[in-house]
Amino acid sequence: MSDSEDDDTPQLSSHALAALQEFYAEQKQSTNPGGGDKYNVGVIEENWQLSQFWYSQDTALRLAEEAIAAAGEGGRIACVSAPSVYQKLRELHGEGISVYIFEYDKRFAIYGEEFVFYDYNNPLDLPARIAEHSFDIVVADPPYLSEECLRKTSETIRYLTRGKVLLCTGAIMEEQAAQLLDVKMCKFIPEHSRNLANEFRCYANYDSGLDCET
Repeated sequence: MSDSEDDDTPQLSSHALAALQEFYAEQKQSTNPGGGDKYNVGVIEENWQLSQFWYSQDTALRLAEEAIAAAGEGGRIACVSAPSVYQKLRELHGEGISVYIFEYDKRFAIYGEEFVFYDYNNPLDLPARIAEHSFDIVVADPPYLSEECLRKTSETIRYLTRGKVLLCTGAIMEEQAAQLLDVKMCKFIPEHSRNLANEFRCYANYDSGLDCET
């Protein structure tokens, strides 16, 4: 190529090139986060097509603390369609707790053996390594506000838990949640990083610390 042809080739300014490189780095991080930040809430971006809406940092922390307290020392925790809680648990406690993430989105497979692919349409289609009644508490956030989704997710919850259930879903699901899981609405009101149009609440079937807040 001659010098004149080279001069005609479009060139990015140094500022535009830096912005483009930053964009590509962010895209790579969102699809393959790693290092010490891989457990940060929000490091994997929400996919609205999968009805993903992450909790605020404060809510994720509050729910993680409640799960730890409810599970007890050496307890096992299952996070069903609740990746923000899983991430906060790992961020806080590293490898010092036993916690699994049950999730449809395979981006969360970066968490290795603790990731369990989960489709609520097949509520009991779980790997053999996941034994019945093997978790001290199940924290669940069904992806859709529908009776069908809650009913099928409840099958999974009942299979996994040894007793305790912490459910996060819309206020409009209160009656169905009580019927399916014998849970009661807590005083604590969860918040998301983005404001949702639907009122969201927490429900538990045990004496929860979430009832200590208004």
